[in-house]
Parts: sequence; structure tokens; C-alpha cells
Amino acid sequence: MPKLSLPCHADVVQARQRINSYTVKTPVLTNPALNQQLGCELFFKCENLQRTGAFKFRGATNALLQLSPEQRQQGVITVSSGNHGAALAHAGKALGVKVKVGVPTNAPAIKRQNIEAGGAEITDIEPGMEAREAIVAKWQKEGESHFIPPYDHADIIAGQGTATLELLEQTDALDAVITPLGGGGLLSGACLACDGTEIQVLGAEPELANDAFLSLKAGERQSALPAKSLCDGLLTQIGELPFAIIQQRISDILVLRDEDTLNAMQLIWHHLKIIVEPSSAIALAAVIQNKALFEGKRVGLVLSGGNVAAQPEDTKLRQ
Repeated sequence: MPKLSLPCHADVVQARQRINSYTVKTPVLTNPALNQQLGCELFFKCENLQRTGAFKFRGATNALLQLSPEQRQQGVITVSSGNHGAALAHAGKALGVKVKVGVPTNAPAIKRQNIEAGGAEITDIEPGMEAREAIVAKWQKEGESHFIPPYDHADIIAGQGTATLELLEQTDALDAVITPLGGGGLLSGACLACDGTEIQVLGAEPELANDAFLSLKAGERQSALPAKSLCDGLLTQIGELPFAIIQQRISDILVLRDEDTLNAMQLIWHHLKIIVEPSSAIALAAVIQNKALFEGKRVGLVLSGGNVAAQPEDTKLRQ
């Protein structure tokens, strides 16, 4: 098996320079009540306020900017449950690149609408990795456009790492950084951004989709589990490139129940007054369920996205 060519810290720095004029430098929020409750200092990197409502816009923009003029003219294809597809669609719209997306039929309506708003062409596919791989193979056999995967791509990883790079610039002396973990693009990017420091880097993964945790334990990638978790953005197999990076640099992967993630999401909505999706809130759930691990520490949490529909009972005025 050939040795993988992995991106490095310098690639993240270069990606930051490349995409800087296209992306938002998202704020970092803190909350004294949460700090007191959990016995540590938390710094929330609000990628839910990034363009298209998620960190994915960083990697998508970086990947498109790296295409040749011929590849841009031909267009790109991808598969996505929402955030990557929306990011690629909107980045493509800004750069004049046609985008085609395979979207699982169980993708949240708000995320599907976000992809459509970017002008992408949508093809419905069944949930799960088998259907994703099948549609990509079909398109490539038909001579379709250049494939840009959601996470298993060096330019995507470097772009996602810019979120953590900014977080480090916006805060002082962090002890740890936690990101959600699905395909591994955000987490592996965080590993690269923290390279050369003593900062612990941890992933937060759903108990019902913990293939990365099992992969790290086994020493090789394991198959994705059935798509059952409410963290729809994390229901995929960890990528080959992200896994190789994570193996080298990760401190730990923390596994969380969906009910813990839902509770964390409600705490973020209540204390920070911002909307995040379950796939984001799992990072806070990791702290809540492992308080002793983070006691007295300064912890950066990457809130990966905010593309979730608020329920009427959450938004109506109380009498």
C-alpha cells in the first residue's frame, strides 16, 4: 500500500491566507455560568456563524481555489447530508464553479434547502455509505466532474484546520481543543493547527456512530455504523487521510450518548443565546460528561454548525 501524502501545519497556514477574503473570522464566546458549573474555562469557536452556517465553507473554498482552470470549468461533484454540500454549492456560486450533490433522503430539510440556495444540482440517494460510494462511482464512470469529498481530501482538511488556527489566535494558552468527529476533516485539521504545541486535541463522537473510536482502538479504520444518531452531520465513516493524521496527534476520542448531546445543545441555546445543531453541541457534551478530565483547564470547543430548524415550542413567546 503506498504511503499517504498528508497535509501539514504549513498547509493550514497557507489555506488561511488563501481563503481569508472569502470566509468569516467567527467570534469566540465565553460564559461565566457554564465555566462555574463545569469547573473549567470554555472558549466556544462559533463556526455556526460561518458562511452557510458551518465550518465546511472553509474547506470547500480552499479546495475549489486549488482547482485548475479546466477543472473549474468542468464543475465538481460531491455527496453530503447537508453542510458540505451547501458549502461547496455556495463557494462554487461565488467562484463560478458548477456543483452537483448527492443528498441522502433523510437529510434535514433546512440543510437540503441550504444546498438548493447555492444553486447546486441535487440527486437524491439512500442514507448510508454504500449509497454514497455507489453514486460517486456511477458519476465518475459516466465521466462526470471532479470529485471533492466532504473530508477525505488534503485541501479540505487544511481548510477546516483554519477554524482551530483562528481559535488559537483569538485565545491565550489553551490546554485542550475539542471538535465534533464524523468523517474527521475538522478534527484532523485541528490536529494540524495544534502541531508543535502541547495542546491536547480531542474528538467528540456519537455512541451510535463511534466507528472512529473503534478504529483508533483497533489500529485500522472500521466500517461506518447504521445511521441512527441525531447528530446527522457525524453519520459517516472516518476518512483515510483524517484517520492517519488523528492516529499521529490525537489525545483521545470521547463517546457521547444522544441524550447528553441534546442536553448540551439546550445549554448552549440558553447560555450563549446562539443556535447550534446537535453535531456541534456534542463538543460541550464531551466536557459535561468528563468534568474531571477538564477541571481547571482552558478548553476550546469548535461549534461546527448551526443548521437546525428551531421547533415552535422553542421559539414561541412564553406567557
